[in-house]
Parts: sequence; C-alpha cells; structure tokens
Amino acid sequence: MTETVPLGQALLDQALVEEAAKKSGLVWVAGGDSAAPQALWHAWVDGAVCVVGGDSEQPLPGLADGGSATVTVRSKDKGGRLVSFPARVVELEARGEAWTAAVNELKGKRLNAPDGEAMTERWARQCRVLRLEPAGEPGERPGTMPGASGAAAPVVTDATTRLPIPAGLPKLLFRRKRR
Repeated sequence: MTETVPLGQALLDQALVEEAAKKSGLVWVAGGDSAAPQALWHAWVDGAVCVVGGDSEQPLPGLADGGSATVTVRSKDKGGRLVSFPARVVELEARGEAWTAAVNELKGKRLNAPDGEAMTERWARQCRVLRLEPAGEPGERPGTMPGASGAAAPVVTDATTRLPIPAGLPKLLFRRKRR
C-alpha cells in the first residue's frame, strides 16, 4: 500500500521548492549514478530549475536527457539544506522557445562571462541547457530531515602549508588600540 500525500501538504511542498530555488544562488545536483552532488548555479524558469553546462561552463556529471536527478536547495538565510526533491532531466533544444526563455534567465545569473552578450550563441553551439523538473514529493524538507549532517569527508591530499605563520602575526592581529 502506498501513502498518498494530502493535497495541502503537496501544495506546501511545491511552494517550498519554488521559493527556495528562486532565492538560492546554488543547488546541489546528483544525477544518474554520480556519487557526489555537484554545486550548480541556476535559474528557476516556468516551474523547474534550469542549468547550463558543458564546454567552458559548469560540468553536468550524470545528467542525461530523460534521466533523473536529486536536487538539494539550501536556505538563503542559514545556508543549510532546506529541501531535497527528485527531478526529471529534460534537455532543451537549442534556440527553441523553452531554450530561449531559460537562457534569458540564465544569462542574468552568469557572472564574469568571458564573451559577454555573445555567450548565448556559444551556449547554443557548445553547451547543454537542462530543465530539472520536480518529479515527486521532496525526500527532505523541514520536519523530515535526517539526523546526519550530510557533509562530505575532506579529500585526502598531500598538500601542506609551506611555512609556519610568522611569530609576530598574533601580536599584529590581536593588539589593543591605544587611546
């Protein structure tokens, strides 16, 4: 027997996903068999998270047209995980009506584009624009969050600090101002 979500809860979930995605600058997306979620900048367009990637833009690992993904959105004010929902991945046809609507929103979110206004032409030639459409009730939302933190373990590395901090630095940082 499957549980059905009351209509009121479904509407609240939909509103939570939409507002969180509109306000957050990043979402974490785990697509297909990819183990680790990838942080992606995005835009909320017509009821879905839209992302652009490939070539010199952000990577889109494990995201394939017709596939599925899990999208996690953070809280704008606290920065912690707010909602996580399953999504259906739809690749938009370059220069189509839906693609144009998504790109018009995305280009306003793209910071420091190397080619300015010509980036939309580059996206049409070299990149993929994907819609991540909510496809089911959120797996995580306020009141149903798991007890574990969800933080990833640090990557093992041989990197070290080259030199110890200078002996006088603490004095410079913590000395009191004289009156």
